[in-house]
This record gives sequence, structure tokens and C-alpha cells, in this order.
Amino acid sequence: MLASVASKQMRHKACANAIKASASSLEQKRNLHDLMLRKKTGQPFTRQGAGGRSTSNGHVATVFGCTGFLGRYVVNRLAQQGTQVVIAHRDPDEARPLKVTGDLGQIVPLEVDLKDRESINEVVRHSDIVYNLIGRDYETKNYTFDQVHVDGARAIAEACAENDVARLVHVSALNANEDSTSGFLRSKARGEKAVREVVPGATIVRPGTMYGQEDRFLNRIGTGEGWQFWVNESKAKIRPVYAIDVAQAMEIFLTAETTIGKTYEFYGPKEYTYEQIFELAREISKKPLPTYNVPTSIAKLAANIVDKLPYNQMICPDLIERMTLDDKPTPGALTFADLYIEPTDLDAIAIQFLRRFRSTAIFDLPYEKGDGQVKKGVYHVID
Repeated sequence: MLASVASKQMRHKACANAIKASASSLEQKRNLHDLMLRKKTGQPFTRQGAGGRSTSNGHVATVFGCTGFLGRYVVNRLAQQGTQVVIAHRDPDEARPLKVTGDLGQIVPLEVDLKDRESINEVVRHSDIVYNLIGRDYETKNYTFDQVHVDGARAIAEACAENDVARLVHVSALNANEDSTSGFLRSKARGEKAVREVVPGATIVRPGTMYGQEDRFLNRIGTGEGWQFWVNESKAKIRPVYAIDVAQAMEIFLTAETTIGKTYEFYGPKEYTYEQIFELAREISKKPLPTYNVPTSIAKLAANIVDKLPYNQMICPDLIERMTLDDKPTPGALTFADLYIEPTDLDAIAIQFLRRFRSTAIFDLPYEKGDGQVKKGVYHVID
């Protein structure tokens, strides 16, 4: 009996020792290189884990405009490397799908109002980097271009300055110029100036027309619905850029402090007219996609009439004006090349977005011009 009790006690002790040893082996170790400091503020932050979605890299980022086209990709890229992301939103239903981009507790939704300074302070208070992706393609009765791109940008910059936020990344637009004939582009230029007055070290990003899975560019063309047109005899030349490439650059800004205070212009490697893009869409979708060349003055008159309609999100006079302007990169400006990113060629990837507009009979037909293009690099072949 006593021997049995003693044997049982020894087994319990051995089991307890095994559990303790297992726990100690799983205990996380902190190394000196896990502790890092922000150069600007001296603020320390500590990494936890080996890296990836289910770990923490110690950064806290706030993303304004998170529910927009580019914002969703930026939130995903940041969360995938273990960043805790505060998603500043106006509509919780639109922000809810972003919760799954990061691990449990890593995506923090907070409601914000650009006209409420206290709510802006609340969403940036604990962050060491803030991304301002807020933009408006058309004006409404609640928000004009200046209220969004200038006043809103200044309010976010002031909140960052008041709360000692180490980094601010502000997204403007390619061709932003205070002398532009477009009110949208003038307001974007004034917004850049307002941000730099408050936060001189802000990083300015000027992307061109972006395309991707959920864009309002290729998808509008591919549907073939409505009245497809171009103005200015399709003489305007644009340089579309892949949204994933822009999001990758935004991810690099998180840790690359050499980008502080600099301005980057992101655009695609090839120049197109609107007519050439429609022709590309026809070749891939195998649909006629009829288009019309509308005189600019008539298009603006029609846009002014449509703009008076309630809930109009289709067209506005300023959009017509922008369709007449060429994309003109600033000579000597920093680009993807300065971040060691090779921008994606629209010809090579457009089939991914336009194939779905084909009929089922020809859905699997290849696109000879772009599909299958091989990029330079290292490729591993699996036997």
C-alpha cells in the first residue's frame, strides 16, 4: 500500500517536472536586437515572435481612409507583418470586413469624424505612424474638395503633432498643382502644403490612376454598361499604376525612416491614351465595348446637369477636366525605383481583372500580348 502511494507520488512529481520543463522551453526569450528605438522620438518598441500575422512587430499604425480602394490593401499589408492597425472609419459596416486581415486584437476599429478634432486625437493617440489615405473624387453637400483634402489633412497633421506621432504618410495625387485647371488637383496640392507646414517630416505620396480587383477604372470599362466615352479626342495620356504596388511601397514606409520628409510619385511603367485602354479591354474581354468621342464642352455641360441629381456618384465636371490632362511626373522625383520596387505592367496583368467580363464560351482563351510574360528574376523549378 505504502509502496503504491509512493509510486503514485513519484509519477505525479515526474509529470509536474515535465510540464514545468515544457513551459520553460516554450517561454519566449527577448534579445537585445528585439528592442528598437524611433530615431525621431526615441520611442522604444519591442518585437514579439518570429514575425508574421500572428506575432507583433511592436508598431501601432492608424489608417485613415481604410475602407477605400487603396486603404484595404494597406491595412492588409500592415497586419500581415504583425502591426497593430487602428482603422479609422465612418461606417462600421464597411470597416467590419477588415477585422480578418489581422490576428485577434490586432485590428482596432474606431469611429472618426474629420470635423471632430477629439475623435481624430483618439485614433492617433497610441500610434507611431499614421497613414492619411482620405480622398474624394467628387464634391457633396457635406464635404467639398478643400474640406477633405486641405482642412481634413491639416486636422490629421495637427493631431499627429500634438500626440508626438513619429511618422505621417500623406497620400496626394499625381499632377497635384495649385495652378491646375482641376479643383481636385488644386486641393490636393494645397493639402500637401498644409501637411508640410504642420509636420515638415511628413512623407508625401502621389499615385497615378490606380487599378486592381475592386477599382472604378477597369471594372467600369469592362462592364460595357452605360455610355462609355472619352473626351479631348483621347489625346490625354495616363500612366495607370497597380494598387498592390502602391500598398507595398506604403508598407516599406513603416520601417524605412530614410523616407521621412520626402515626396514620392508612383505611376506605371507604360503610358496609355484612353482609347488604347479601351482597345486593351476589348482584346481581353472579347466584347465590342462601344465608345464615343464627346467634345469636352458638351461633356462638361452634361456633367453639370448630372451633378445636380441627388446621390450622383457617376460623373462630375471636375472629372471631365481631369480626363483632358496628361500624367506628368515631376522630373527627378522619387519613384518605385528608389524603393527597389518594379512596377507592374498593365498589359501583363489586365487579364486578371477583365477576364470575368468574357462569356463562358471563351472564358479560358489566353491573351497573347500580356498573359505569360516572364519577368527577370530567380525561379525555382520543382520536379
